[in-house]
Amino acid sequence: MDRFTHAGRVGRVIDIPEELVETLTEFNGEEGGAFAAALPGRVEEFAARWGLRPDGRPMHGMCALVLPVTADDGTPAVLKLQLVDEETEGEPVALRAWGGAGAARLLRHDEATGTMLLERLDHERQLTTVASRDAVVVIADLLSRLTSAPAPPGMRRLGDIAAGMLEETPRAVRELSDPAERRLLEDCAAAVREVAGEPGDRLLHWDLHYENVLAAEREPWLAIDPKPLAGDPGFELLPALVNRFDPAEMRWRFDAMTEVLDLDRARARAWTLGRVLQNCLWEIEDECGLEAEQVELGRMVRGW
Repeated sequence: MDRFTHAGRVGRVIDIPEELVETLTEFNGEEGGAFAAALPGRVEEFAARWGLRPDGRPMHGMCALVLPVTADDGTPAVLKLQLVDEETEGEPVALRAWGGAGAARLLRHDEATGTMLLERLDHERQLTTVASRDAVVVIADLLSRLTSAPAPPGMRRLGDIAAGMLEETPRAVRELSDPAERRLLEDCAAAVREVAGEPGDRLLHWDLHYENVLAAEREPWLAIDPKPLAGDPGFELLPALVNRFDPAEMRWRFDAMTEVLDLDRARARAWTLGRVLQNCLWEIEDECGLEAEQVELGRMVRGW
């Protein structure tokens, strides 16, 4: 998957993974292409500035390069380089606020570029390796810790996101030809309206699915890759529902998470429908059709 080479030190030869270049360009246009082209030099810059040497195969997501490194003092870490946008700009702020309690530790951060040096976890042991119900309980426990404190000032806010979704819904409904899908979006929006006046102020991870939980030495499992915002913890449940989708388990997962997080069930249901609405709005904008599992989950939650 990854093609990355080096000869003795960072900077001699770096081949940025083609998949990363493609996604950066697809989602970020010229800015993404320029960022990809600058990555070899940026890796070399921070390796020299922070005293790092590569010691493992790099990894990448949609828009970030993650390079295993060792610091001069022998500390294993990962160097994460990504474009800074409204979703990623809060990541170092959230990691600093959590201070390693339930999430990977932030070791260093360059505000100008968004480059981060992070605690290294075991990327070969994702929560996907754990039985589904046990994995849901792990996520619920992590969420209960991560959402226990108010979000730091300046974090993007669920209230603003909810208002934007409600404003966009009428146009999106008109784009759908299936009456059942149109009804689903309208019902999701109605649920959001009921809770939008009290959007919450907790620090949310927003994207805590099974691949964003890795094994660690100091704790069994830790969260990575937050896209943080301030809001109601009920908005956190959907990733653990729709990933590893199993209709027979949905009600159990929802009930287990609301119990562990001590959430008001009706509000959690409404905010979960809000996440369904958010994903459907994105799919309509991308003209790719509504995802079948997302629709099925939305219909199930609607009936609870």
